[in-house]
Amino acid sequence: MGRLVPWLAVLFGCGVIIYFSTDREPATWAVVVLFAVTVVVAVWLRHRPFGFPLALGAAATAFGLATATIKCAIITHPVLSAPLWNVEIGGFVEMREERERSDRITVHVERMDGPRVSQKLGRIRAQPPPRAPPLALRYATAIDGMREAIDARMRAVLHGDKGSIASALITGKRDALSAPVNDAMYVSGLGHVLSISGYHMAVVAGMVFFAMRALFALLGAFANRHPIKKWAAFAALVVAAFYLALSGAEVATQRSFIMIAIVLIGVMVDRQTFTFRTITVAAFGVLLLAPEAVVHPSFQMSFAATLALIAGYQQGLPWMSSGGDTPLAARIALWGGRELLGLTLVSLLAGTATIPFTAYHFHRVSPFGVIANLAAMPIVSAWVMPWGILGLLAMPFGMDGICWRMMGVGIDWMTGVALWVTSFPGAVGRIAAFGVGPLLLCTLGLVLFCLLKTPLRLIGAILIGCAVLVMLRTPQPDVLISADASAAAVRGHDGRLAIVHFSSDSFALREWLAADGDARLPKDVTLASGIACDDAGCIAKLNGGSLVAIVKRADAFEEDCRRAILVISARDAPPDCGALAIDRRASRAAGSLALRLIEGRFEVAAARPRGYDRPWAPDAARNPAGGPEGGGSISPQGRDATPSVDDLEAGD
Repeated sequence: MGRLVPWLAVLFGCGVIIYFSTDREPATWAVVVLFAVTVVVAVWLRHRPFGFPLALGAAATAFGLATATIKCAIITHPVLSAPLWNVEIGGFVEMREERERSDRITVHVERMDGPRVSQKLGRIRAQPPPRAPPLALRYATAIDGMREAIDARMRAVLHGDKGSIASALITGKRDALSAPVNDAMYVSGLGHVLSISGYHMAVVAGMVFFAMRALFALLGAFANRHPIKKWAAFAALVVAAFYLALSGAEVATQRSFIMIAIVLIGVMVDRQTFTFRTITVAAFGVLLLAPEAVVHPSFQMSFAATLALIAGYQQGLPWMSSGGDTPLAARIALWGGRELLGLTLVSLLAGTATIPFTAYHFHRVSPFGVIANLAAMPIVSAWVMPWGILGLLAMPFGMDGICWRMMGVGIDWMTGVALWVTSFPGAVGRIAAFGVGPLLLCTLGLVLFCLLKTPLRLIGAILIGCAVLVMLRTPQPDVLISADASAAAVRGHDGRLAIVHFSSDSFALREWLAADGDARLPKDVTLASGIACDDAGCIAKLNGGSLVAIVKRADAFEEDCRRAILVISARDAPPDCGALAIDRRASRAAGSLALRLIEGRFEVAAARPRGYDRPWAPDAARNPAGGPEGGGSISPQGRDATPSVDDLEAGD
C-alpha cells in the first residue's frame, strides 16, 4: 500500500505550496491553530488503521503551511514598489556574486535615506560599518574569504571558462562562466555538473572514505583495535560538512549533504540507509530551514532525480550488484560493462525525472543528455574531482598549481563534449511555456509511480501522460506587455511573435522568446517584421487582422483609440479611449501582462492581479479604473473586433 513516511514529506511540501498559492498572507495564529487541531485529531485516531494515516497526512500538510507562514513572518521586510534613485544606503555586504560582465552585490540594509528623485544611482562606495557585524555575518565573511582565496588561486592558473568551471566545482562560484559555454553545458545535459549536488558530495565523501580507510589499514595496531570503516566514515562526514560550507550551502548541496550524512552515519551504526526514508529526512531538513525552496528549480530537480534513482535502485537495479551467473556475464562485468550500463540507466532515470521541471523553468530539454553524460562524467569522476581535492590539500604548501593544471585538462574534455553534443541537429529541445497545473500533475504522477509498490503505480504513468498532453496543448498568448510598457510582443498570422521595444534592456525579450519556444535572439532583425513604426508609434496586426497600437506621442491616441482593438503606451491614455488601453497607470498596477484574444474579448493574465497582496508583491492599488484586473476577460469598450476594410491586406 505504498510507503507512509515519504508521503509525510510530500504532504509537508504540499502545505508549503498551498501557502504560496494564496492571494493573501495567512494569519499566523490561524495556521498554528489549524496545525494544533490536526495534531490532536491524529493523536485521537492513532489506533484507527485508516483514519490515523489520513489525519497524520493532514497534520503534515498543516505543518508545512504553518512553517512557511512563520518563516515569512520572521524574515518579512519592506519591499520597494518602484525604483529609487539617489538613495544613501548603510549596511553590510552579505554576498558578492561574480558575473561575466559585472558583480552582483547583496547588501543587508541597516538604513536607507534620500528623496525620490529622477537621477541615476551613483557608484557604491565602501564606508566604515555602522556597527560591529553580528556573529553570523562574521562566520559568512570568514567562509567567503576562504572561497575567494581558493577562487583566486585557481584562476591564477586556469583562465577564462576553464577557471570558472573549476571554481564552480570546488567553491560553488559559477556566475562568471561565459554565456556560450554555459548554454552548451545546459543544452548538452551537463549543466548539473556546475551545481554542487549529490554527485559532487558523493565523489568527495567517497574519495575521503576510501583514502582514510586505506590509510587506517596500513596502521596495523590501529586497524586491529578500532573499526577503521567507521572511523573512515566519520572522517568523510567531517570533510563533507566542510565542503558544504565551502560551496555556499545551496539547496541542492544541503539536500545532498543530509543524504550523505545519513548514509555515513548508517555506516557508523551498521544500518542500511539508501532508502526512501533517507530522502524523506533530507526533504524535511531542507524545507524546515527554507520552505521557500519548494518553488525553486534546484530543489525540484534535485529531489525528482534522487527519488527516481532510489525507486529505480530498489525496484529494478539490485541485479546490477550481483555477480555474473554465466561466463559471458562475468566477462562483461570484468570489462566494466555493468558500470557502463549502470551509468546509462542512472543518466536515463535522473534525466527523465527532471524533464518536466527543466521544461517549465527553462523552456528546453536535453534530448542527447545521455550521450554527453556517458562521454564526460567518467572523466569528471576519475580525473577532474580527484585533482581538485588534491589541489585543496596541496594549497597550504604552495604546490597546488600542477593539480589545477591537471584538473583543467579534464575540464577541457568536458567542455569539448558539451560543445560537440550541442552541435548535433535538434540538440536544443525548445518547449513553449505552460502553466503550473501540468507541472503539479506530472509531479504527482512521478511521486505515485516511485512510491507505490502495487500495480496502482501505473496511475502515476497515466497522470504523467495526461500532463504531457496538457503541456503540449497549452495555448500561447497573443500579446505580451512588459511591466513598464516599454516593450510589447504581438503574435502575427505566421504564429510567431513580432516585438517592438523602446529601451536597451533585452531581458523581457529573451524571456518572451524562450517561453514561446522561439530560437531567435533579442537582436534578430526578423523580430520587427509585421510591425510598422513612425515617430508617433507602431502598428501591429493580430492573427485575425485586428490592430494593436503602440503609442509614443500623446497626439496619436485619438486615431489609434479609434482604429485599434488594443492600445499600449508608457503614457497615460485618455479616459474615453475606445480600445482597451494598457497605459502607464495600468502597467504600474498590474505589472507585466499576457493577453489572449478569444471571440473579441481579451483574456488577461497579470503578474500582479487585483487582490493579490503578499509580502514580496504588495498590492499597490492599485489598479486604476478601467485597468486590467489580470484574472478574467475584458472587452475593448464593447467595440467590434473586426478590422475595417482599409486595414486589410492581401491574404488577411
